[in-house]
Amino acid sequence: MHELSFLHKLTETGGDWVIYLLLLASVAAVTVIIERALVVRARARELGDTLDYLADQPADATFADVRRGLPKGTVLDRIAVDVSSHASKGLPIVEAQLETRLALERHGLEKHLLILGTLGNNAPFLGLLGTVLGVIRAFHDLGAAAGQGPEVVMQGLAEALIATAVGILVALPCVASYNYLQARINALMLETDRFGRTLIALITVES
Repeated sequence: MHELSFLHKLTETGGDWVIYLLLLASVAAVTVIIERALVVRARARELGDTLDYLADQPADATFADVRRGLPKGTVLDRIAVDVSSHASKGLPIVEAQLETRLALERHGLEKHLLILGTLGNNAPFLGLLGTVLGVIRAFHDLGAAAGQGPEVVMQGLAEALIATAVGILVALPCVASYNYLQARINALMLETDRFGRTLIALITVES
């Protein structure tokens, strides 16, 4: 009975609280979008500058030559350290270590993207919930104001539909940003993987 009483009270609240929740979620989404965009942009610039430098190296450049041109602390430097530290353990171990490093780097780039994916998938449903609650309250008000005409419920229905609109407005930029950032991350990881394979090839030739 207590559960039913709670549900009755929930349906009578309308959808206003859902709109405020969606607005709060939109602030979180914008924060994630800006933060991740800056991180991905910085990584792209870091990779671009370093790969351009390495492209100018002579064809007979050794692993040591390549490593000397890597800025310390960058993802390419971390890959070089992992590859060189496991070179003596054989090619399968080196490749496995490279895959582990790439997975860690991808995880770092995709940090917080789950928020965008979750909001993109669920914000419209949350908005729909707000609309349903608003419609329920509107008809409840109509029943309580019997004989006063449909004008009583029209305003409530209009306000209820706002929740669905807000949910869609929150979801659209989340989905677009999520897809864009994932595409950029995939491109960066492809370049990173190509660099790692090149290092492994150099070590294999030199050994």
